Amino acid sequence: MDDNNIDKSKLPSRHVTEGPSRAPHRSYYYAMGLTSGQIHQPFVGVATCWNEAAPCNIALSHQAQFVKRGVAAAHGTPREFTTITVTDGIAMGHQGMKSSLVSRDVITDSVELTMRGHSYDALVGLAGCDKSLPGMMMAMVRLNVPSVFLYGGSILPGNFKGNPVTVQDVFEAVGKHSVGDFSDADLEELERVACPSSGACGAQFTANTMATVSEAIGLALPYSAGAPAPYEIRDQFCYTAGEQVMELIKQNIRPRDIVTRKALENAATVVAASGGSTNAALHLPAIANEAGIDFDLFDVAEIFKKTPYIADLKPGGRYVAKDMFEAGGVPQLMKTLLDNGFMHGDCMTVTGRTIAENLEKITWNDKQDVVWPANKPITKTGGVVGLRGNLAPEGAIVKVAGMSDLEFTGPARCFDSEEECFKAVSKREYKEGEVLVIRYEGPKGGPGMREMLATTAALYGQGMGDKVALITDGRFSGATRGFCIGHVGPEAAVGGPIALINNGDMITINANTGEINVDLSDEEFEARKSKWQPRETNFGSGVIWKYAQGVGSARYGALTHPGAKGEKECYADI
Repeated sequence: MDDNNIDKSKLPSRHVTEGPSRAPHRSYYYAMGLTSGQIHQPFVGVATCWNEAAPCNIALSHQAQFVKRGVAAAHGTPREFTTITVTDGIAMGHQGMKSSLVSRDVITDSVELTMRGHSYDALVGLAGCDKSLPGMMMAMVRLNVPSVFLYGGSILPGNFKGNPVTVQDVFEAVGKHSVGDFSDADLEELERVACPSSGACGAQFTANTMATVSEAIGLALPYSAGAPAPYEIRDQFCYTAGEQVMELIKQNIRPRDIVTRKALENAATVVAASGGSTNAALHLPAIANEAGIDFDLFDVAEIFKKTPYIADLKPGGRYVAKDMFEAGGVPQLMKTLLDNGFMHGDCMTVTGRTIAENLEKITWNDKQDVVWPANKPITKTGGVVGLRGNLAPEGAIVKVAGMSDLEFTGPARCFDSEEECFKAVSKREYKEGEVLVIRYEGPKGGPGMREMLATTAALYGQGMGDKVALITDGRFSGATRGFCIGHVGPEAAVGGPIALINNGDMITINANTGEINVDLSDEEFEARKSKWQPRETNFGSGVIWKYAQGVGSARYGALTHPGAKGEKECYADI
């Protein structure tokens, strides 16, 4: 065994490749064209969420080939496999969205099962659309084998009549069209030009938010989260990731060495600083659970509360991911946050160096205005705010990036599903100044905690985005803007306060103080609770039914298992 090879005596793949009893197992590998040398090298799972569902995922298979070349060049044996993705943009606005959050955990579980079943030693995971990013990172932390995360990259902006556009503009054009402010011809032209390439939605929606997280939390190589999908430089990132995962095996650097409490705080910091998606407040606690770390919605909100908003990104700002990459990428964002005391520099990363060491030679680019200095922010508080009050004892979340008025009081208008609310919005059956309440859309009650982009975009298209508020125990898309509060907990399905309010109840939201309350006494709540009856969902079998039986509160990340705290044996140590 030469210096380039790694001793497999303590690696999981020894169970399928070493010793006389594994001759049948080796036969399968010979059948696939592997040499004896390749069989006795470390096995690296190269997992992608490739599919033909949407442009987010379409480039991942191509990128995986460069990862495999990098692994092979560093004397490892890559084994490519795929898992599912549910693409939110296509699932949005109908029953398909109930599959979205469920898919996060299915992705994690399926990667775990593939890795366990074949005893792979390390993992490079490539993800494109919203839930596939946290799903892949959760798998890495759960398995705790040396791992590198890769984002497939963002889409390029489209161009409509000389103006840059994203899919957000198409959703909002539907609202304009519904009130006669957008013609049939313009809508057809816009839908044809809004998404001109492969890649995930280009603004700071959930995919780009979690991609930014992947660098800040330390699981991705510097700059790799920012390069758009069509840029050839992505192939270099993929090749390097393949080489680097082999180095992590040699150094025995594992995801739980990287994903610490401080790393999670760094991740929450970049979400707030970039005006990122509220969905991060669901996914960070879920990633923490895989490491056995207590880090819930309120922990995330504490970081949000003290973090400046400094990246002028859509949907609240002017720019998209491509622009931030060309201005200096995620390292430019992290560098000014670190220099001004908002990040922990001593956290380990997949480079084998700390955050501070990775950023040491990054210089400030004063020729750009995408990322502002952290000591001269767009606003002093983060782009995302946590809320709490008698309407949300377990918390709620709102994106305030780009908003000017952070207080709202109005009477409730209640709907027991997204469809009911969207129908009312489409027909303008609501009034300015109201708080639209969408309930029974939580993790258990949905089931699946749907996003509400179609409804919020329609409101904006009707010119009412800042004239009404909307609250739900479901979720909002990262593309949502306006006074839209999600993750209200406890959810309606378990009898939370959101289930007990009636039309006309006065609701007050204050994102300055972090409060959300309804003008009802404790006695009135108790009286209503005594009359409340739980509702049956439309699912009596199948994966969504199965999910509803075990899923927990949004406060803790909508968890479906105990995480590392319940672990008896870590896969990496078998």
